[in-house]
Amino acid sequence: MLERSERDGVVVLTMTHGKANAFDIEFVGALNQAFDDCSRSNAKALVITARGAIFSAGVDLLRATRDGAPYLRTFLPALCRLFETAFAFSKPLVAAVNGHAFAGGCVLACAADRRLMARGSGRIGVPELLVGVPFPTVALEILRAAVPLPHLPVLIYSGAAVTTDAALQHGLVDSVIDADRLLDEAVATASAMAALPSGAFAMAKQQLRAPAFERIREAENRVEPAIRQIWEAPETLAAIGRYVERTLGKRETR
Repeated sequence: MLERSERDGVVVLTMTHGKANAFDIEFVGALNQAFDDCSRSNAKALVITARGAIFSAGVDLLRATRDGAPYLRTFLPALCRLFETAFAFSKPLVAAVNGHAFAGGCVLACAADRRLMARGSGRIGVPELLVGVPFPTVALEILRAAVPLPHLPVLIYSGAAVTTDAALQHGLVDSVIDADRLLDEAVATASAMAALPSGAFAMAKQQLRAPAFERIREAENRVEPAIRQIWEAPETLAAIGRYVERTLGKRETR
């Protein structure tokens, strides 16, 4: 699911979970563990990337429709923990977006301090509303922190997956890099941030993201139960199934 290497004190996590690095409960658990391990280690910084043409396609929608509400009751809290763990990661975190990054894959990239995307045919965006599901609060706050106005509402309401050039214009990514230089540039970017005093860096990051975390905490009991109820509803699962069939040509079978 994950390959770990190290370059000059920077840990590189390479996602290798199937063709699309789709988030299921097992993969999310592995990612959560990897972030925890890196946080406790002597690593100076972390780069997250993948192989091939896809960074991550987001939630494994086929698994969600197949296993239904009982699965989602366990999966969604684990996914939210992953997003929050990445967003709160105290060391420098760089996303080397090697290709398509959709939905949760886009959110994970946006949780990083810097986002570099490979020049090419890859697209990035958040089609949650096209799928028919609401954003968990932590996901929306990550996007709010990363994407400046007026681009954020357009991206969310349209569900559009944009090109690399548009992603740069919209603030979804910070740089567009030739694919053969992407990882080197990501490691160099992480190393440059890691050269800053670690305590001061962590405090600045905490201060910058404090308003987002305040909103996340406020929503835990007031909003999140309603969000999860919508995800688990039969009509939502049916909408997810129609989206999967429409976009992937796959029909869910129980």
